[in-house]
Amino acid sequence: MEFKDKVKTVRKRLYLSQEMMAKELGVAFATVNRWESGRCKPNYRAQKSFADFCKAHNIDVDTLEERLYM
Repeated sequence: MEFKDKVKTVRKRLYLSQEMMAKELGVAFATVNRWESGRCKPNYRAQKSFADFCKAHNIDVDTLEERLYM
């Protein structure tokens, strides 16, 4: 699963808007929007922040299956 799909899947699983997720991660709404559309990829720091966010919500991003949460 690509990063863009992971972001969208996690966001939908937690019932968050892109704006709410951006606030949780400390990035701009446009950043989350670009990640989900695949227009850009996050740097290492943002990936770490996303991984920590998922861990805090008991989500294992390495085993996500898109079909379960879409």
